[in-house]
Amino acid sequence: MMQAPTDRLYELLPVIYRQRDAEKGYPLRALLRIINEQVDIVESDIAQLYENWFIETAQDWVVPYIGDLVGYRLVHDAGEPGDVTTEQGRLRNKILIPRREVANTIRFRRRKGTLALLELLARDVAGWPARAVEFYTLLGVTQSMNHLRLNRGRTANLRDGEALDKLNGPFDEMAHTVDARRITSHRMRGRYNIPDVGLFVWRLKSYSVTQTPAYCLEDIDSHFFSFSVLGNDTPLYTRPRRETEPTSITGELNMPVPMRRRAFDTHKASYYGEGSSLQIWEGVPRTPVEPERIVVAELTNWQYRPARHQVAVDPQLGRIAFPPGKAPKKGVWVSYHYGFSADIGGGEYKRMLSQPEQFSLYTVGEGAEFQRIADALRQWQEQKPQHAVIEITHSSVYVEQINIELQQNQTLQLRAANHTRPVIRLLDWQTDRPDSLWVTGEKGSRFTLDGLLVTGRGFQVEGELDSVLIRHTTLVPGWTLALECDPHRPAEPSLDIYTTDACIVIQDSIIGAIHVHHDEVKHDPILIKISDSIVDATSNDRVALDAPGWPMAHALLTIKRSTVFGQVLSHAIELAENSIFMGQVRVARRQIGCMRFCYVESESRIPRRYRCQPELAEQTIERAMRKAADEANLPAPNLVEEIAIAQQSERLRVRPQFNSTRYATPIYCQLSAICAEEIRRGADDESEMGVFHNLFQPQREANLNARLGEHTVAGMETGIVYAS
Repeated sequence: MMQAPTDRLYELLPVIYRQRDAEKGYPLRALLRIINEQVDIVESDIAQLYENWFIETAQDWVVPYIGDLVGYRLVHDAGEPGDVTTEQGRLRNKILIPRREVANTIRFRRRKGTLALLELLARDVAGWPARAVEFYTLLGVTQSMNHLRLNRGRTANLRDGEALDKLNGPFDEMAHTVDARRITSHRMRGRYNIPDVGLFVWRLKSYSVTQTPAYCLEDIDSHFFSFSVLGNDTPLYTRPRRETEPTSITGELNMPVPMRRRAFDTHKASYYGEGSSLQIWEGVPRTPVEPERIVVAELTNWQYRPARHQVAVDPQLGRIAFPPGKAPKKGVWVSYHYGFSADIGGGEYKRMLSQPEQFSLYTVGEGAEFQRIADALRQWQEQKPQHAVIEITHSSVYVEQINIELQQNQTLQLRAANHTRPVIRLLDWQTDRPDSLWVTGEKGSRFTLDGLLVTGRGFQVEGELDSVLIRHTTLVPGWTLALECDPHRPAEPSLDIYTTDACIVIQDSIIGAIHVHHDEVKHDPILIKISDSIVDATSNDRVALDAPGWPMAHALLTIKRSTVFGQVLSHAIELAENSIFMGQVRVARRQIGCMRFCYVESESRIPRRYRCQPELAEQTIERAMRKAADEANLPAPNLVEEIAIAQQSERLRVRPQFNSTRYATPIYCQLSAICAEEIRRGADDESEMGVFHNLFQPQREANLNARLGEHTVAGMETGIVYAS
């Protein structure tokens, strides 16, 4: 709504009163301005009350009440609604009571039993794109010659590579033998049976990268490139397209799925081009590579050599090969999509931007005020504004030396514009000192790094800054990657903190190890606050937080909803909650702080804990065994030994299992399907522990399972099958 004028009540007065008010210094106008503020508040409240009558515009707290009016039933297995006065409570309530499902409750009931409805339920209830498959149509049965059904499953044709690619997936077309196991079994699920309907859901999202330089793999040959700017293999994902008809069943082009070679070759026009899943440019000015020149090839060992005017693309590995000796001399640019679980780290997704009311803006990028970050920094140093923002407006790569010195009470943001992912590539420019992204400042100064991907070197902070904020940023673990996502420098830190009193805040980011160089004799512990982030030391045996040359990092750590790969050696932990620590944790001051609803290794030296794993599982099994022993009158010596064996088994059972622990893989840090329920629903609000806590995956699954039972035809069973 447009803001009402501040003097609208004053302007309603006759002119004679306004003239007399002006003669006395406008006391009446000042009074009416105060009254006008209260009138605006009342009018705004009345307008919002009207908006709350409609599900599209209602506030979040109103959605459950509108649901009651249409007979919407809450799924109690997913959990009870949280406190609407807290941010975490509001996030959880959005999943427990989805606005779109409430809006379509009556519509869904009228369409009960249709296959397309199951896909709509997955989108509206859980927020997952889905494909429904009737498994009885894929059973290998003998058909009547008088009534052939050509759309049913067929016997495998070993010459049909397209069909073999889809085998056992959501787009499978082959016939299968009967599987007697139930699709909804909590033990071992079956698929191919007469009453079974499978709802394949995709939890990974497809993220775009727009017109960024491809990485030349010079170590192999100068005409080989990777789509990823880090030089690693990355499967290309499809940019999903919505179905044209609400009753249609989704296909590969409608889903955020990894791109298959045969699918790309067959439907090249649908995958390649402007606004599609991928595109390649070459030369200056940039010239798009025509679709006719693109050939699909397997470039696993780089043995394929394209013809003179062709460009070979392997979408499953994210590789490009030009003809020998014909690589573009002035560069190669690419647009593509990759898969990941959530909006963390540097990426082209929408995020909240904030800055002071009065600030100086310096834009960097193609067509912007400056072409290089260093040029913008030079202008900023000359003008010396108190508050400034350097915003990068294009998803390009900036190979520069970046050294920032902040003066007293000065603030600076180095950030990416929304829907861009700039890359800062730090090289070894100097032989006598490190070449990290270096920031120092005087008292009262603050620095923010927002929305960037930093590779090649780490980030160094020193000086008397008040705070350093790292948000939605990736400091590549191991500095850079090899083809198979192995880190090049696994022992090197991503963040070096030298003698400073700055509060280090890390939010929604992916970073490598943190080294703290801080004199514990002269200074108090520095504050490090981490939330919704991944700290990856590239191995659980390496150190994720420490102080080289000292037993412990002189830091007071607060960590929430995060995943840490590696050991944590800290002065103290003020608070750790809903987090996973895959390495040992050791603190010097155990009497400070607490850990709650976390997974932490049993041998760790930590402050007091509350409902942490595996300790909670060990205590539960011990109580159960002692109770059973008391009832059976078993001898104590045998019981102690049996309890120790059972506790060891419990420790192994509840240890978190991940689909991948390698950065830059699509399933990086995603909990495995075989992960223990104590981890998958071990947070304080029954969501999963770790960095993807705020996705509320268990609540989405419970909600969707309940709705599938309500909207499935009698005699049929619908089960969720995770495609990603």
